[in-house]
Amino acid sequence: MRRGRSRPPGAAPAALLLPLLLLLPLTACDRPAPAPAEHAAAAGDPAQDADRGRRTPSVVDHVRTDDPVVFLTYDDSAERDPAFAGLVRERRLPVTLFLTDTVAGPAYGDLARLRPFGASLQNHTLDHRSLRGLPYAGQRAEICGQQTKLRSRFGVRAHLFRPPHGTYDTTTLRAAADCGITALVLWRATLDADGALTYTRGEPRLHPGDIIAVDPDHPTAANLTARTERLLDTIEEQGLRVGTLENYL
Repeated sequence: MRRGRSRPPGAAPAALLLPLLLLLPLTACDRPAPAPAEHAAAAGDPAQDADRGRRTPSVVDHVRTDDPVVFLTYDDSAERDPAFAGLVRERRLPVTLFLTDTVAGPAYGDLARLRPFGASLQNHTLDHRSLRGLPYAGQRAEICGQQTKLRSRFGVRAHLFRPPHGTYDTTTLRAAADCGITALVLWRATLDADGALTYTRGEPRLHPGDIIAVDPDHPTAANLTARTERLLDTIEEQGLRVGTLENYL
Protein backbone atom coordinates (compact mmCIF):
# COMPACT_ATOMS: atom_id res chain seq x y z
CA MET A 1 0.00 0.00 0.00
CA ARG A 2 1.29 3.46 -1.02
CA ARG A 3 1.68 6.05 1.70
CA GLY A 4 1.07 9.79 1.09
CA ARG A 5 3.83 12.30 1.56
CA SER A 6 4.20 13.42 5.15
CA ARG A 7 3.36 17.09 6.28
CA PRO A 8 5.75 19.22 8.29
CA PRO A 9 4.91 19.15 11.98
CA GLY A 10 2.22 21.67 13.01
CA ALA A 11 0.94 22.27 9.47
CA ALA A 12 -2.84 22.29 8.95
CA PRO A 13 -4.67 21.16 5.81
CA ALA A 14 -5.88 23.99 3.50
CA ALA A 15 -9.46 22.79 3.91
CA LEU A 16 -9.20 23.56 7.62
CA LEU A 17 -7.44 26.93 7.20
CA LEU A 18 -10.07 28.49 4.91
CA PRO A 19 -12.92 28.61 7.50
CA LEU A 20 -10.49 30.08 10.05
CA LEU A 21 -9.47 32.86 7.68
CA LEU A 22 -13.09 33.78 7.07
CA LEU A 23 -13.59 34.33 10.79
CA LEU A 24 -10.77 36.86 11.11
CA PRO A 25 -11.83 40.58 11.23
CA LEU A 26 -11.22 42.69 8.14
CA THR A 27 -8.65 45.46 8.29
CA ALA A 28 -9.34 48.90 6.82
CA CYS A 29 -7.55 47.89 3.64
CA ASP A 30 -9.65 44.73 3.34
CA ARG A 31 -13.07 46.48 3.61
CA PRO A 32 -14.85 47.40 0.37
CA ALA A 33 -14.56 51.11 -0.55
CA PRO A 34 -17.74 53.21 -0.14
CA ALA A 35 -19.72 54.21 -3.19
CA PRO A 36 -18.88 57.72 -4.51
CA ALA A 37 -22.10 59.29 -3.15
CA GLU A 38 -21.49 57.82 0.30
CA HIS A 39 -17.92 59.04 0.28
CA ALA A 40 -18.95 62.60 -0.64
CA ALA A 41 -21.54 62.74 2.12
CA ALA A 42 -19.12 61.36 4.70
CA ALA A 43 -16.62 64.04 3.70
CA GLY A 44 -19.18 66.80 4.31
CA ASP A 45 -20.22 67.48 0.73
CA PRO A 46 -22.32 70.72 0.87
CA ALA A 47 -25.00 69.52 -1.54
CA GLN A 48 -25.47 66.31 0.38
CA ASP A 49 -25.58 68.13 3.73
CA ALA A 50 -28.09 70.72 2.45
CA ASP A 51 -30.49 68.10 1.14
CA ARG A 52 -30.20 66.07 4.33
CA GLY A 53 -30.83 69.04 6.62
CA ARG A 54 -33.74 70.67 4.79
CA ARG A 55 -37.24 69.88 6.07
CA THR A 56 -40.57 70.85 4.57
CA PRO A 57 -42.20 73.49 6.81
CA SER A 58 -45.24 72.47 8.79
CA VAL A 59 -48.52 74.29 8.08
CA VAL A 60 -50.35 75.20 11.28
CA ASP A 61 -53.46 77.04 12.41
CA HIS A 62 -53.33 75.54 15.91
CA VAL A 63 -50.57 74.33 18.21
CA ARG A 64 -50.96 71.07 20.10
CA THR A 65 -50.48 71.95 23.75
CA ASP A 66 -52.11 71.48 27.12
CA ASP A 67 -50.92 74.92 28.23
CA PRO A 68 -53.82 77.39 28.61
CA VAL A 69 -52.47 79.70 25.89
CA VAL A 70 -53.63 81.17 22.58
CA PHE A 71 -51.53 83.19 20.15
CA LEU A 72 -52.19 86.70 18.82
CA THR A 73 -50.91 87.35 15.30
CA TYR A 74 -51.12 90.56 13.27
CA ASP A 75 -50.38 91.20 9.65
CA ASP A 76 -49.15 94.48 8.22
CA SER A 77 -50.06 97.93 9.49
CA ALA A 78 -50.61 97.23 13.18
CA GLU A 79 -47.93 99.84 13.75
CA ARG A 80 -50.18 102.56 12.28
CA ASP A 81 -52.18 102.72 15.50
CA PRO A 82 -49.90 104.42 18.07
CA ALA A 83 -52.14 103.25 20.91
CA PHE A 84 -51.55 99.62 19.87
CA ALA A 85 -47.83 100.00 20.44
CA GLY A 86 -48.62 101.44 23.86
CA LEU A 87 -50.83 98.43 24.64
CA VAL A 88 -48.03 95.99 23.71
CA ARG A 89 -45.57 97.87 25.91
CA GLU A 90 -47.96 98.25 28.85
CA ARG A 91 -49.07 94.62 28.94
CA ARG A 92 -45.87 93.17 27.52
CA LEU A 93 -47.93 91.29 24.98
CA PRO A 94 -46.10 88.50 23.14
CA VAL A 95 -47.76 89.29 19.80
CA THR A 96 -46.44 87.98 16.50
CA LEU A 97 -46.23 90.58 13.71
CA PHE A 98 -45.98 89.26 10.16
CA LEU A 99 -44.35 92.02 8.13
CA THR A 100 -44.34 92.93 4.44
CA ASP A 101 -41.45 95.21 3.57
CA THR A 102 -43.36 97.52 1.22
CA VAL A 103 -46.06 98.10 3.85
CA ALA A 104 -44.24 98.04 7.19
CA GLY A 105 -40.82 99.19 5.98
CA PRO A 106 -41.27 102.89 6.89
CA ALA A 107 -42.19 101.91 10.46
CA TYR A 108 -39.38 99.42 11.05
CA GLY A 109 -37.85 101.70 13.67
CA ASP A 110 -41.10 101.79 15.67
CA LEU A 111 -41.46 98.03 15.43
CA ALA A 112 -37.93 97.45 16.65
CA ARG A 113 -38.83 99.27 19.86
CA LEU A 114 -41.62 96.75 20.54
CA ARG A 115 -39.34 93.72 20.56
CA PRO A 116 -38.17 94.12 24.19
CA PHE A 117 -41.83 94.06 25.25
CA GLY A 118 -42.65 90.72 23.63
CA ALA A 119 -43.35 91.45 19.95
CA SER A 120 -41.96 88.90 17.50
CA LEU A 121 -41.21 90.03 13.93
CA GLN A 122 -41.77 87.40 11.27
CA ASN A 123 -42.01 87.06 7.48
CA HIS A 124 -44.98 88.08 5.29
CA THR A 125 -43.06 88.56 1.95
CA LEU A 126 -41.52 91.61 0.32
CA ASP A 127 -44.51 92.85 -1.68
CA HIS A 128 -47.58 90.94 -0.44
CA ARG A 129 -48.03 89.10 -3.73
CA SER A 130 -50.32 86.08 -3.74
CA LEU A 131 -47.84 83.22 -4.01
CA ARG A 132 -49.95 80.29 -5.14
CA GLY A 133 -49.24 79.51 -8.76
CA LEU A 134 -46.09 81.62 -9.02
CA PRO A 135 -42.91 79.89 -10.24
CA TYR A 136 -40.31 78.83 -7.71
CA ALA A 137 -37.96 81.74 -8.48
CA GLY A 138 -40.67 84.32 -7.84
CA GLN A 139 -41.81 82.74 -4.59
CA ARG A 140 -38.26 82.35 -3.35
CA ALA A 141 -37.50 85.99 -4.14
CA GLU A 142 -40.53 87.15 -2.11
CA ILE A 143 -39.74 85.02 0.92
CA CYS A 144 -35.94 85.11 0.95
CA GLY A 145 -35.96 88.80 0.09
CA GLN A 146 -37.94 89.58 3.24
CA GLN A 147 -35.69 87.27 5.25
CA THR A 148 -32.78 89.46 4.17
CA LYS A 149 -34.65 92.66 5.09
CA LEU A 150 -35.54 91.40 8.56
CA ARG A 151 -32.01 90.21 9.17
CA SER A 152 -30.40 93.47 8.03
CA ARG A 153 -32.82 95.79 9.87
CA PHE A 154 -33.40 93.84 13.09
CA GLY A 155 -30.83 91.05 13.19
CA VAL A 156 -33.82 88.67 13.09
CA ARG A 157 -33.58 85.23 11.49
CA ALA A 158 -37.31 84.68 11.01
CA HIS A 159 -38.46 81.07 11.00
CA LEU A 160 -42.23 81.68 10.81
CA PHE A 161 -43.99 82.73 7.62
CA ARG A 162 -47.54 83.78 6.82
CA PRO A 163 -48.34 83.61 3.11
CA PRO A 164 -50.32 86.63 1.86
CA HIS A 165 -54.08 85.94 1.93
CA GLY A 166 -53.30 82.57 3.50
CA THR A 167 -52.81 80.96 0.07
CA TYR A 168 -49.88 78.71 -0.84
CA ASP A 169 -48.92 75.62 -2.83
CA THR A 170 -46.20 72.96 -2.73
CA THR A 171 -43.80 75.36 -4.43
CA THR A 172 -44.35 77.79 -1.54
CA LEU A 173 -43.33 75.10 0.93
CA ARG A 174 -40.19 74.30 -1.02
CA ALA A 175 -39.21 77.96 -1.41
CA ALA A 176 -39.94 78.66 2.26
CA ALA A 177 -37.76 75.73 3.34
CA ASP A 178 -34.92 77.01 1.19
CA CYS A 179 -35.24 80.41 2.89
CA GLY A 180 -34.96 78.95 6.39
CA ILE A 181 -38.68 78.88 7.27
CA THR A 182 -39.82 76.07 9.56
CA ALA A 183 -43.59 76.76 9.75
CA LEU A 184 -46.32 78.40 7.65
CA VAL A 185 -48.67 80.05 10.12
CA LEU A 186 -52.37 80.27 9.28
CA TRP A 187 -55.16 80.75 11.85
CA ARG A 188 -58.15 78.97 13.41
CA ALA A 189 -59.86 82.15 14.61
CA THR A 190 -60.16 85.63 13.11
CA LEU A 191 -61.00 88.87 14.89
CA ASP A 192 -63.63 90.53 12.72
CA ALA A 193 -63.97 94.22 11.97
CA ASP A 194 -66.59 94.59 14.72
CA GLY A 195 -64.43 92.77 17.27
CA ALA A 196 -66.19 89.37 17.07
CA LEU A 197 -64.33 86.09 16.67
CA THR A 198 -65.09 83.80 13.74
CA TYR A 199 -63.64 80.33 13.31
CA THR A 200 -62.33 78.52 10.26
CA ARG A 201 -63.24 75.09 11.62
CA GLY A 202 -64.34 73.21 14.71
CA GLU A 203 -66.21 74.37 17.78
CA PRO A 204 -66.89 78.14 17.83
CA ARG A 205 -64.87 78.88 20.94
CA LEU A 206 -61.22 79.29 21.78
CA HIS A 207 -59.15 76.26 22.69
CA PRO A 208 -55.61 76.03 24.06
CA GLY A 209 -53.18 76.38 21.18
CA ASP A 210 -55.45 78.37 18.87
CA ILE A 211 -53.80 80.89 16.56
CA ILE A 212 -55.84 84.10 16.20
CA ALA A 213 -55.40 86.44 13.22
CA VAL A 214 -56.20 90.14 13.60
CA ASP A 215 -56.54 92.23 10.44
CA PRO A 216 -55.41 95.76 11.28
CA ASP A 217 -56.32 97.13 7.84
CA HIS A 218 -59.93 96.03 7.50
CA PRO A 219 -61.68 99.00 5.84
CA THR A 220 -64.59 98.97 8.28
CA ALA A 221 -62.64 97.83 11.31
CA ALA A 222 -63.07 99.46 14.67
CA ASN A 223 -60.06 100.84 16.47
CA LEU A 224 -57.37 98.15 16.54
CA THR A 225 -56.40 98.76 20.14
CA ALA A 226 -60.02 98.69 21.35
CA ARG A 227 -60.65 95.42 19.49
CA THR A 228 -57.51 93.89 20.94
CA GLU A 229 -58.46 94.91 24.48
CA ARG A 230 -61.89 93.29 24.10
CA LEU A 231 -60.23 90.19 22.73
CA LEU A 232 -57.92 90.05 25.73
CA ASP A 233 -60.96 90.19 28.00
CA THR A 234 -62.52 87.26 26.09
CA ILE A 235 -59.29 85.25 26.35
CA GLU A 236 -59.12 85.84 30.10
CA GLU A 237 -62.80 84.98 30.62
CA GLN A 238 -62.16 81.58 29.02
CA GLY A 239 -59.30 80.85 31.40
CA LEU A 240 -56.60 81.42 28.79
CA ARG A 241 -53.69 83.77 28.29
CA VAL A 242 -51.56 84.99 25.39
CA GLY A 243 -48.49 82.84 24.74
CA THR A 244 -45.33 83.36 22.73
CA LEU A 245 -45.79 81.55 19.42
CA GLU A 246 -42.04 81.27 18.80
CA ASN A 247 -41.72 79.13 21.93
CA TYR A 248 -44.14 76.55 20.52
CA LEU A 249 -43.13 76.39 16.85
